[in-house]
Amino acid sequence: MAKQPELDDFRVPYFVEGKKNDKFALEQFDPSAKPFSTGAKDTDRERLSEIGAKLDTLQECLHAQRKRRVLLVLQGMDTSGKDGTIRAVFHEVDPLGLRIVPFKAPTPVELAHDFLWRVHSQTPAAGELTIFNRSHYEDLLVPTVLGELNASEFELRCTHIREFEKLLADSGTAIVKCMLHISKDEQRKRLQARIDDPTKHWKFDVADLDARKQWDKYQAAYQDALAVTSTEYAPWYVIPADSKTHRNVMVAELLLRTFEALKLEYPPAKESLKGVKVE
Repeated sequence: MAKQPELDDFRVPYFVEGKKNDKFALEQFDPSAKPFSTGAKDTDRERLSEIGAKLDTLQECLHAQRKRRVLLVLQGMDTSGKDGTIRAVFHEVDPLGLRIVPFKAPTPVELAHDFLWRVHSQTPAAGELTIFNRSHYEDLLVPTVLGELNASEFELRCTHIREFEKLLADSGTAIVKCMLHISKDEQRKRLQARIDDPTKHWKFDVADLDARKQWDKYQAAYQDALAVTSTEYAPWYVIPADSKTHRNVMVAELLLRTFEALKLEYPPAKESLKGVKVE
């Protein structure tokens, strides 16, 4: 009998200092895969709704307890579905204690500081779930593809990222990082759909076509980056993203598992309120 897929089958092996993470290859993951699909109609949406209700309660406990923090990092090529994932996974979650941070190209002021300067202030506070829509990894991937970082500079930034994420983890932040893995052909279809639909022109940027021309370089940069920044305290997961609904379910399942591992509870009832009547 074939082994049933598990979430950790999509986790990038943990990086070990001084060793090459040669067990990982991005091409091993099929962007069109739907490993947890039963094939029944609408099962992804039904499961997402179930998870959403659970996440709503758990996120409320996180916010009420104000002891732990959760950071979800979403990375991926253009049209891989970072915005769509956020809308789908969190549409049932109370926005109280939920914060979304989109990272764009750094400003001149941000470029005048170290590359993590603009990121640290956006990390989750106690009791907060923060979602990075793109992240500090943009400052690793983009300059690498553009030839602005050499091999030693790339390695140094990866070291700084591991140390930065270790600091967050040691301070009570649970970190989940998802690389939304879309195929080149599916990206072509989604970009064309944006061009063909006038109501989606606002989502299209000509720069997306320039990045597409660098597809192979971006895939190589992602593989190198994920291999050396996936750690036990901040693991990377490769999420097949050609199917939007299945992509959403996989991210939601990972987040649910992360929240449940925190063993969150509501704060103890206040004895001072016992017997109080509102007139």
